[in-house]
Amino acid sequence: MVLLLIAHGSRDPRHAATVAALRQAVAGRRPGLRVEVGFLDFCAPSVPRVLERLAAEGVGEVVAVPLLLTRAFHAKADIPAVLAGAAARLPELTVHQAPVLGPSALLTDALERRLRQAGVRDADRSSTGVVLASAGSSDPEAIAVIAENAREWRHASGWCAVRPAFASASLPRTEDAVRALRATAGVRRVAVAPYVLAPGRLPDRIAAGAWGADFVADVLGPAPEVAALVLRRHEETTRVAPGLAVAATG
Repeated sequence: MVLLLIAHGSRDPRHAATVAALRQAVAGRRPGLRVEVGFLDFCAPSVPRVLERLAAEGVGEVVAVPLLLTRAFHAKADIPAVLAGAAARLPELTVHQAPVLGPSALLTDALERRLRQAGVRDADRSSTGVVLASAGSSDPEAIAVIAENAREWRHASGWCAVRPAFASASLPRTEDAVRALRATAGVRRVAVAPYVLAPGRLPDRIAAGAWGADFVADVLGPAPEVAALVLRRHEETTRVAPGLAVAATG
């Protein structure tokens, strides 16, 4: 069985490089497991091309893990359509679609790691407000998940406040959340935590809107927690794979 990471893709070369680093981190945690990458857009190889190559090599089963943090349009429509199309063309190959990565406590741990690397001190938690800055979505379910993530992180972490923000499609924007935290009683420092996996246009928009913050963390990228979560989604899917087979469910 092959683990296929499905990434969104971007014209920004940093995106593909970060996905490649994550692939290496995942493979390094599971010697003997073949890990491939396919992109939905902009980058090569495309998901269909990777699946065609695997089928030609005689691979019989693939677990496709979407590198997505919320279950929005790409997870609900794009990826199932791409995988179903591949299943129709490649009857000898069975593809199992895993759930998206979020929400997960491991992602919160990765956010905490990136904030520490940006210089935020644990001792300053009670006086630091955090902007949980995501790419944004027009899907209300995805927006609700981000808002709930912010609430849960605030209650579990000891940060003075945690506010969600979005780079597109939804409000507030990162700069609005930074200003709101500046006006919040007890907040002495503001940190922006990008809730995105790889660099690109929307992460750059998050960074541009964070100019008023004291700290701006890096994208999650190949953080150890993200690599561990990818493998967790793979394992969850292999345990129930017959019920998730694209070839069976369409």
